[in-house]
Amino acid sequence: MAQQLHELTADHEALIASAVGKFFRRIIPMLALMLIVNQIDRANIGFVKAELQTDAGISAAAFGLGAGLFFIGYALFEVPSNMMLKKFGARVWLTRIMITWGAVVVLTGFVSTPLHFYLLRFLLGVAEAGFFPGVLFYFRQWVPNAWRGRATAMVLSATASAFLFSGPLTGAILMMHDVGGLAGWKWVMFMEGGGSIVIGLLAALVLVSKPEGAKWLSDAEKQALAQQLALEDAARDEHAITHGRWGLITDRSLLSYCLLFFTMTMTGYTLVFWLPQIIQRIQGYNSFETGLLTAVPWLCAIIALFLLGKVTDRYRDKLDKGLGIAMLLAACGTFMATLGTPWFGFVAMIVACIGSKVSAAFFWPMPQSELPAVIAAPGIAMINSIGNLGGFFAPTVFGYLEMHTGSTTGGLYALTSVSAATGLWLLLRSKPVPPSLGYKERHHVRQSSH
Repeated sequence: MAQQLHELTADHEALIASAVGKFFRRIIPMLALMLIVNQIDRANIGFVKAELQTDAGISAAAFGLGAGLFFIGYALFEVPSNMMLKKFGARVWLTRIMITWGAVVVLTGFVSTPLHFYLLRFLLGVAEAGFFPGVLFYFRQWVPNAWRGRATAMVLSATASAFLFSGPLTGAILMMHDVGGLAGWKWVMFMEGGGSIVIGLLAALVLVSKPEGAKWLSDAEKQALAQQLALEDAARDEHAITHGRWGLITDRSLLSYCLLFFTMTMTGYTLVFWLPQIIQRIQGYNSFETGLLTAVPWLCAIIALFLLGKVTDRYRDKLDKGLGIAMLLAACGTFMATLGTPWFGFVAMIVACIGSKVSAAFFWPMPQSELPAVIAAPGIAMINSIGNLGGFFAPTVFGYLEMHTGSTTGGLYALTSVSAATGLWLLLRSKPVPPSLGYKERHHVRQSSH
């Protein structure tokens, strides 16, 4: 490693900054668009619950189970999918994922029974498996540690941005009810699923799997970026030498990341699926106007993510404490949503959405920077797959409680207690001090933060 450092050119930092800047300008906008469409297709089911109940006989409990089955398929195929991405490259595999999930969304427009709904939600999880962790692993092949927090914040902002468009877009499409003799919810599935297929085909023309395949990078930029990424991989892999591949997969820190993300997902996806219904308590608005209101909490979350982008890079040794504070904020929001008037509940949802999205911004740079290269792809996928089972557990329990109590209050109380307990644990625990950053990485953090 010392020899590699000696060989780095004097303008190494400028070349890396230039290469990463080009990646941010050329690739991240497409990834952001793909993630926006991904979230729209994943969450649109929450806007058509009433229509599905009328047309397909899907009760609140059946809806919660179907919404949760998505995450079973997702979890089962997450790690194999990420291994395929490592083999075939991001350009092939991420676009394959997008095209197949779009096809499943289109097929959802033909649902006529609860069994159809269960099957297609499970297949949507299978089709989409590996997408978000694949994007994170893609960053490992392009973005050095000192910029990865901002890259992650950008794509998380995209997932939040989805809800700026999801509500108004889905609400507007629902108003096409009876156009061509089709129900509004069918138009939602056909148009949004078809859009995913088209964007997936466009992405195949834009994405570049690795820096050496980018025609828009100079040879010097490719070399400098490759050297820096190799140095960081070598530093992480020192841990792998003593533990081995399978020892790392069962490492306690990796398992703790899985449990943390499970808790975060419980809160996040309950907000996604049930926020429209909470807002519908505000009287006097049509489906399009309700969609506009739904977008407001996510707009606030995007602003918070934008403000925190550089913070996650500059204070990487304090990320767990920031995560604890964000989870407590989410807990406060979900608790306040059970109090007061519908408008007070709306404000509480803004707080909860900010806490939920900011939690992810603090969380994902930790495993991205700490996992050795030898298990980066399966490790990130394992965290995401096990963690996303929270997306099965939360809406299933939430739907069951709503059906038996006639209220969303019980579910929100349960989420409050889980988020609050996890946040307090993160703030109070003693975590070993991470190894000091090497000179090069310290310099990168200073340079990239200007």
